[in-house]
Amino acid sequence: MIRSLNLDKAFHFLLIALAFVFPLTVFGGNLIIILICFLWLISGDYKSKLNQIINNKLMIASIVFYLIHIVGLIWTEDFEWGLHITHKMWYFIGLFPILFTLMKKENIRIYITSFLLAISITEIFSYLIWFELIAPFKHATVENPTPFMSHISYNPILAFAIYLVLHELFFNKKITNLAFSFYSFFAISMSINMFITGGRAGQVGFFVMISVLIFQVLDKQKIKSLFTIFIIIPVIFFSAYQASDLFQKRVNSAIKNTNDFSRTNETSVGLRINFALNSFEVIKKYPIIGVGTGDFPVEYQKINQVKSPTFPDATNPHNMYSLILVQLGLVGLFSLLSIFYYQIKLSFISSNKFIRDVGFILPVMYLVMMLSDSYLLGHYTTLMFVFFSSFLYKDFEKKS
Repeated sequence: MIRSLNLDKAFHFLLIALAFVFPLTVFGGNLIIILICFLWLISGDYKSKLNQIINNKLMIASIVFYLIHIVGLIWTEDFEWGLHITHKMWYFIGLFPILFTLMKKENIRIYITSFLLAISITEIFSYLIWFELIAPFKHATVENPTPFMSHISYNPILAFAIYLVLHELFFNKKITNLAFSFYSFFAISMSINMFITGGRAGQVGFFVMISVLIFQVLDKQKIKSLFTIFIIIPVIFFSAYQASDLFQKRVNSAIKNTNDFSRTNETSVGLRINFALNSFEVIKKYPIIGVGTGDFPVEYQKINQVKSPTFPDATNPHNMYSLILVQLGLVGLFSLLSIFYYQIKLSFISSNKFIRDVGFILPVMYLVMMLSDSYLLGHYTTLMFVFFSSFLYKDFEKKS
């Protein structure tokens, strides 16, 4: 009994620590994950844990998604790269089920507060670098101040954090005046920070998040919601475009490079378009089960040498759907989409508004952002996806 209580306390503090640490450091996040997994393996009560996992369709979908990658090693030529991919995706069969069995509904607010505190710290350092009060460090530059991770990961995570803050402002009826002022300040400062950093996928995710939030605030008022979206989104976009040199440059370059991608093979937009076109050529040849878990680089190189020899080869098409379709075909894509299907389905049946709203926005943002990068392969964005999914889609009976 004492041992059980001590483990529960250890898991409680480790989960809070993980929520805080993972947006700040890969090493710290991995260290806590190792401790959580080790303690979980020696904690016993395996039958109860297994029942929790197999009785949740999202858990089954996640495990199947990973196992399809393992099966895909059978027909892959580059077995070593296939092992690399399966290693990067171990969260879906390892960490996700473990966290799912450990999360407790009474601690959800603590997990989220810990996460938002970490994002606040990243934001503060971002501004300190941007105003040149401190020297840039790690990933940051003065022009693109994202110190703890690259802008590719930072902006999507920031967009989700902004949603959590705004949801608290709009829907927490018990919020104090002091807390309301505090959250309002950070909602504004985080939104500004979104456009002084360079992650375009996160910025798109931000606009998607704002649109969904408007529908959630103006519940069942579809015409009014659409009208509000058509006003607010352009206002935010053009305000950011005028105020942020970096955002203006990124938008202008995206438009220019899209229109002239065949001569812009050194830009992120030009490369992504070429990745998509060449990936489609591979997909046409192997539509059902793909080329195997490890053969994207090999097969892409073959197509690239013929179709676009002036463009560099790739190990990742920077599009989650293209990557899965090339590797595992329609079988893999169906498995991937089943994860999001069950997330959305489980969010709809929740009786708790917070769980329902946040449980819907998480998959929607990822479904959009994965068009421009493989966000379920990256450390930070995959960990955020798994961490929040592990408590958003449990069968919590919690009144709104």
